[in-house]
Amino acid sequence: MVSLVVNGCTDDPPTQGVPSVSAQATSPRPATPTTTPEPVRLPEDAPALSDVIPAPESARPAKDDNFALTKQSDISVADGTRAAGDYLADVLRPATGFPLRVVSGEDNAGGIQLLLREGGDPQDESYRLEVARDGVTLSAASQSGLFAGAHTLRQLLPADVERGETVDREWVLAGGVVEDQPRFGYRGAMLDVARHFFGVDVVKRYIDRVAQYKVNYLHLHLADDQGWRIEIDGWPRLTEVGARNEVGGGKGGFYTKQQYREIVAYAQSRGVTIVPEIDMPGHTNAALTSYAKLNCDGTAPPTYTDTKVGFSSLCIDKPVTYDFANDVITQLAEMTPGPYLHIGGDEANSTKDADYRAFFDKVLPMVVKAGKRPIGWHEYAKANVPRSGVVQYWRIETADAPTRRQADSGRRVLMSPADKTYLDMKYEESNPWGNSWAGAVDVRTAYEWEPTKELAGVGDGMVLGVEAPLWTELVTTEDEIERMTFPRMQAIAEVGWSTQTKWADFRQRLAAQAERMTAQDIAFHRDSGVPW
Repeated sequence: MVSLVVNGCTDDPPTQGVPSVSAQATSPRPATPTTTPEPVRLPEDAPALSDVIPAPESARPAKDDNFALTKQSDISVADGTRAAGDYLADVLRPATGFPLRVVSGEDNAGGIQLLLREGGDPQDESYRLEVARDGVTLSAASQSGLFAGAHTLRQLLPADVERGETVDREWVLAGGVVEDQPRFGYRGAMLDVARHFFGVDVVKRYIDRVAQYKVNYLHLHLADDQGWRIEIDGWPRLTEVGARNEVGGGKGGFYTKQQYREIVAYAQSRGVTIVPEIDMPGHTNAALTSYAKLNCDGTAPPTYTDTKVGFSSLCIDKPVTYDFANDVITQLAEMTPGPYLHIGGDEANSTKDADYRAFFDKVLPMVVKAGKRPIGWHEYAKANVPRSGVVQYWRIETADAPTRRQADSGRRVLMSPADKTYLDMKYEESNPWGNSWAGAVDVRTAYEWEPTKELAGVGDGMVLGVEAPLWTELVTTEDEIERMTFPRMQAIAEVGWSTQTKWADFRQRLAAQAERMTAQDIAFHRDSGVPW
């Protein structure tokens, strides 16, 4: 088989340091010479090449080239492709019941072969997936591109592949070639674990859920007024006091450093990069409660379990504030191999503008010194944002002068307009659950918007990508996380990846995902605009 790669360049740094997560055999096995197999019938429930979400750039079917996966099939990996090979094996083994050995070497007749183009651009996420009767070849310029192709291959198998137990059936991929690349390099989801805390296993499952739709960044909102969720050496009361709370007065919780590293490594094994956030100088009541010395009057405020915002602030004039900020930033950076660290900056209504700018004049250089690109909610655009900084726009207004000035001067903008991407909003006004201040956000609303036209003056070349935040003031269980996320996440993922797509086509492909989500036990919302 001929292996080609379509060149394409994205603007964000590549996912870094993806570890191997499989203990399967790695020794090479010589390919067995065979004749070209007979044509394989495609089962009625097998997806077509164009049924994938996000929609691929190009899909050319070849009806006589369907490929049958069998218990003899192996996954062949070359240098730099092992992580994607392990991922494929991990997600395909349970339902197929096949061993799917991950083997080294490039000859793999009758199996799946992963190839990494020598000298490829590590920021290039393009891939080519060729399905033929005698085998499948997935090739890419980067490890990130291989993960993108692996997510596509997964969706080309029948929905039964998502079941957690063996299904006795034929496993056939539609023949043809998919050539694909993303529109934006950053396609993110955000999970707020500060308002309500969710444990390691819940976060891992969330990573699995979003990664399959080529979401490549997970932003974790780790601290807010209601709770502090990450262990920091030298500041034990952050978890002893600040973590033991949440909205409504629940028990809260936190991640040890070991648990956080476990989440980071798991995300990497799925092609996802973690972006940690510690919101400053506002949204800091949990820290202020933990340490009286962080308050200007030296008195710790009571714990907070309500949902109002804008009342808390670190003490801008105290040197200890910057000792605290530096320790948090340095330790988070050390635990996080990805390129970004989110510094918050939103709704600091209790911090005077001059103090706000003075705070970030000291804190943003700490982020850069720690080797990270700072991201901040768009309010921080009024500060002196470093050249490497990213402004995350979250409001519903269609103009924002500070964000536009930062974009004009070369800073990139991450688009998260609340009336298009906020997953905590109601789907319909009649819903008894969900927030409503940005209006109802149904699936069509989440799909039919243009990131380069949403904010005046922030156009092509200025947008880093899109992110869908899920704030959890009103979200208390994993089922509620899933209901609020899906199927709007698929819509926003396609906005970030695909070009020239239309709602009429997407809603049909999304409806076909119902069986796949059901097989994964995803508690999704059956939006009334989709023909389920």
